[in-house]
Amino acid sequence: MEGTIRLNKYLSDAGVCSRREADRLVEEGKVLVDGEIAVMGMQIRPGQKVVCDGKPVGEKEKPVFLIVNKPRGIVCTTSDKDHAENIVEFLNYPQRIYPVGRLDKDSEGLLLMTNQGELANEIMHAGNFHEKEYLVTVDQTFNAEFLKKMREGVELKELDVTTRPCKVEAAGAKTFRIILTQGLNRQIRRMCAELGYRVVTLKRVRIMNIHLGKLNTG
Repeated sequence: MEGTIRLNKYLSDAGVCSRREADRLVEEGKVLVDGEIAVMGMQIRPGQKVVCDGKPVGEKEKPVFLIVNKPRGIVCTTSDKDHAENIVEFLNYPQRIYPVGRLDKDSEGLLLMTNQGELANEIMHAGNFHEKEYLVTVDQTFNAEFLKKMREGVELKELDVTTRPCKVEAAGAKTFRIILTQGLNRQIRRMCAELGYRVVTLKRVRIMNIHLGKLNTG
C-alpha cells in the first residue's frame, strides 16, 4: 500500500530495535498501534500512533553507536525468560539502544550497541560474511586434529547444520583464536562440545575492523 511501511522496518528506522527484535516484541504483544495490539507483518500508515514496550515511538533519535566490553553474567536479550541483568539495564544509557548481535550470558568481550536498526541488520546478516574473532579457552589440551576439524566445519546435530569453514589457530595449550563469518546460537560452545571439549572462557575481541583492544570490562 502506497505511503505505508512494514511495522518491523518502522521500528527499526525509528531506532527502537532491529527488525528481528521488533518481530519478537510484536509476537509477545508488546507493540500497540492506535491502542490495539499489533500483529506480525502489519503496515503502518503516516499519522498512526505506535507504542513499543510502553514507550511511544516518535521521530528518529540522534544516532548512537557504542563499543562495549560486556562482562560475564550479563545477557543481551530483553526477554523475561532469563532473570539475569540485561545489557540495556546494565549500561543505563540515556537513549534507547540495543545490541548488534549477541553474546551469551557466560561469554564476554566486544559488543556493539546502537539505535540504528538498518546498520545493525547489515552487520548481523550472515550473508555479508563479516568477520568476528574470539579468544577461547577449553577444559583440556587439544591437538592439531582438533584445530583442523574446527577449521573445516563441525556438524552440529542439535541444529542440523554444518558450520562454515573458518580460521582457527592455537594461542596456548588450551586456548585458541577463531574467526567466524556466521553467528549460530552458541556456535563455538556447540562446536567444541561436538568434539568432546567444554568451553571455560569465551571472549569476543573483534567485529570486522573494530577491536576490543584495552577497553575495560563494563
